[in-house]
Amino acid sequence: MQWILQDFEDTRKLAEVLARLNISYSTHKVVPFVGALQPDPIIPNPNSVVLFGSYTLWRYAEKNELFPGVIRIRPFVHETPWQPFMLNGADALFLPLRDIPKTLPPGERAFFIRPVSDSKEQAGRVQTADDIRATANKVLSLQEHEIPNGSLRHDTEMMLTPPRRILKEWRIWVVNEEVVTASLYKAGTRVVYRDEIDDDARAFAKELVAANPNYACAYVMDICRTPDGLRLLETNCINAAGFYAANLAALVMAIDGLT
Repeated sequence: MQWILQDFEDTRKLAEVLARLNISYSTHKVVPFVGALQPDPIIPNPNSVVLFGSYTLWRYAEKNELFPGVIRIRPFVHETPWQPFMLNGADALFLPLRDIPKTLPPGERAFFIRPVSDSKEQAGRVQTADDIRATANKVLSLQEHEIPNGSLRHDTEMMLTPPRRILKEWRIWVVNEEVVTASLYKAGTRVVYRDEIDDDARAFAKELVAANPNYACAYVMDICRTPDGLRLLETNCINAAGFYAANLAALVMAIDGLT
């Protein structure tokens, strides 16, 4: 497998592991808004190339027909087998950004908000209705052609839900429908990166993977513990997700074996 890495802190950790495992890789800068790589990589076999870095690398991967390239995933909220296990879903409000100012009442009521698709325009966060409306109005003040690629747009579908109390959060890396590695990344309100996961949480992650086979050949799943039990938070593109305290050697070997 040929590994192409965008050069920044997280992928430098990945580069160290690749070097230790004697797997060849190259690092590149991404030309903003264009998606070209500098320097331009030499690709002998487009059917055995993986890219890690920002989500915008998918444009380069698709333009050059690279496999597995950047593994894009469907919006997790629409995956029927997972819906009973989601932290947010049954009481979610789905709106295109253009409809937020006329639908969401002003005020200090808090919502968890994120784009429905895994397109990285905005990370999921808790905001007040006033702040959400202000962001929407800022985007809507621009013409569509003025909005950079990868930013919120007038038609971006957003999910809004009531905030939930979360006790722990883990990131799970799934390759070929197997849980390869996992990392704790939050305990209560504290950010804590540790290579650990509770036994029942690991079992829960495996159950979710088995419940929705063929979702993607590789992806990241975030799960959490709440006062009401374990829940699915979201899924993310594995090529653009933070590594936290993952076992990178295990992850590299699993991805390197994708065909």
